[in-house]
Amino acid sequence: MRNLFGGGEGSSTTRGSDSNKIPRHSSGWKELQKHLKGQESLRVLDIGPTSSTNINYITGLGHSIYMANLVEEAAKPEWVIPAEGGEEAKYDVQRFFETNLNFSGRNFDVVILWDTVDFLPEALVEPVFSKLHEVMCPGGLMLAFFHANTDPGTVFCRYHLTDTEVVEMQRAGNYPLLNTYSNRKVENLLREFSSYRFFLAKDSLREVIVTR
Repeated sequence: MRNLFGGGEGSSTTRGSDSNKIPRHSSGWKELQKHLKGQESLRVLDIGPTSSTNINYITGLGHSIYMANLVEEAAKPEWVIPAEGGEEAKYDVQRFFETNLNFSGRNFDVVILWDTVDFLPEALVEPVFSKLHEVMCPGGLMLAFFHANTDPGTVFCRYHLTDTEVVEMQRAGNYPLLNTYSNRKVENLLREFSSYRFFLAKDSLREVIVTR
């Protein structure tokens, strides 16, 4: 997490240069967009590489937005506790959360998770969903993407919101795809939430709208 901005007013695989933007139809974004346009002064948490497009779009609707790029932070070696006495190296989940998921008492009405958890170390995945459940307001909505299978061409992307049913995908670094999920596994990750709805897609990304 880095900045809080106050408001007042295709294909799942991306190839090519970092500047390319690939349009992708998103039924989940279409659904969330209706909610954003129908409400006032929401707090939105966007978990992905910072996008000035998203900041401008969300604040233009009169909401505030908080950005958190967990994948970039999680890839740093400083969070790994070295192996000792024959034990395996461990990920320092608590310290990572204290540094990167400390919202200073803020709660959120909307979370846009993108496909972040697919690129996180496994040790962080379930704790991330528990933390998001904790900081979301009752009745709050979350949009999450999950990769259903491993495609060798899949890359980590920055997602840009548009005022249509399309999101634009842009390569945002060389981070490996670490996790893929069956529907049952996704449902298990979302077990603390009150409800969720899957949206069909023509590619390998599952889209889910989750209600706190």
